Amino acid sequence: MTPIQDHPLRFALANELHARPFPISRAPCTVAYLAVKQPDAAVGRDRKADRAHLIDLLDRHGAPHPQPGATHYAGQIGRHWLKWESHTEFVTYTAFATGVSDRPFNPADFEVFPPDWLAAAPGQRVTSALLRVEEQLPEADIVAALADWFVPESLAVAHVLDRAAVAAGDFRIDPAGHMRFAVFVAPDTGERRIGRIIQRLCEIETYKAMSMLGFARVKALGPKLGELDSGLTGLMVKMTDGGHPAEDLLPQLLSTSAELETMAARSEFRLGATGAYEAIVNQRIASLREERFGGRQTFADFMLRRYEPAMRTVKSTERRLKRLSDRAIRAGDLLRTRVDVERSAQNQALLESMDRRADLALRLQHTVEGLSVVAVSYYAVSLVSAFLLPLSEWYGVDKKALIALVTLPVVGLVWLGIRRIRKKLH
Repeated sequence: MTPIQDHPLRFALANELHARPFPISRAPCTVAYLAVKQPDAAVGRDRKADRAHLIDLLDRHGAPHPQPGATHYAGQIGRHWLKWESHTEFVTYTAFATGVSDRPFNPADFEVFPPDWLAAAPGQRVTSALLRVEEQLPEADIVAALADWFVPESLAVAHVLDRAAVAAGDFRIDPAGHMRFAVFVAPDTGERRIGRIIQRLCEIETYKAMSMLGFARVKALGPKLGELDSGLTGLMVKMTDGGHPAEDLLPQLLSTSAELETMAARSEFRLGATGAYEAIVNQRIASLREERFGGRQTFADFMLRRYEPAMRTVKSTERRLKRLSDRAIRAGDLLRTRVDVERSAQNQALLESMDRRADLALRLQHTVEGLSVVAVSYYAVSLVSAFLLPLSEWYGVDKKALIALVTLPVVGLVWLGIRRIRKKLH
């Protein structure tokens, strides 16, 4: 029997679900993480440049290349295990090394990414982080380490994944330019679970940074939105008082509407992406299944106090931009209605004027017709008189009497003729 034909994308779509597995890691280890994004048009960027940059790093260690068109890669580079992923707007590099440095969060741990290679990156750093993964210590020792490594005022720490580990971070950039996260792993925690914790922490930081780009965008939009809001309100006031002609208000309204539409078009993707990134951040934090550690704030608490207000500002600005666009549309509709009413009044006045002119033309036509009857009758009487003049001499009829006899019949015939012609024309 002929086997059933598969959809051409069946295997590709099924494999996509398994394209980015969680990394496998053991404690103790050190993780260096980097996310790079092009400053403009990152969605439509040349992804070949990202792949060429990865290959440059692999060639420095004699590592094999990824498959053509690959969006992810994992392999050994020197003493590190590298994981590379290409996302919609950015690429990420995660390097795992066994063991930890004597100096916590040593900047030398990031040297897996050489400075000259970093300088040649096809984009800019969105975030970078160092993660220190150790075997779990007594709670007092963990508290002392956290006090030494992080800023207490910003520190977020919690038991995660059913107390499989204690994760901590303060979301501050250290003097070396990196974020810091510490993970203290329970003895019975498996390698895959450790990898999931590491990846979720990296994703929380990355998507937080990406969503904050939307916050920066709305902060830049704020003053201009306020200016357009005031201008639109002023236009509505002018439309209401009726003291300004519509032709003067229309250019101002068109200019305001065009600016609003331009701002909305330029901000639509960033604001939409911000909402998606925020959802991922909250989802990743929820997947950690946090439990409070020593009465400290959790990652969810930190985001609620520090991150959520920024996201609410983004959503508020997005709604405000939409409301202003809707107001501009309604103002345009009102102005068009006003113009239509004024135009209808002008048309009515024009029709009335045309009616008056038609009535005057009709009266003039009647007058002209009466004059025409007189004129035509005059010439007709003259012609008839000239024709009958010899008869008047034969029969001895007076010339004046003859003219008087033919005048009334001729006038009557001319009047009937002109009236018949007018009926035919109508």
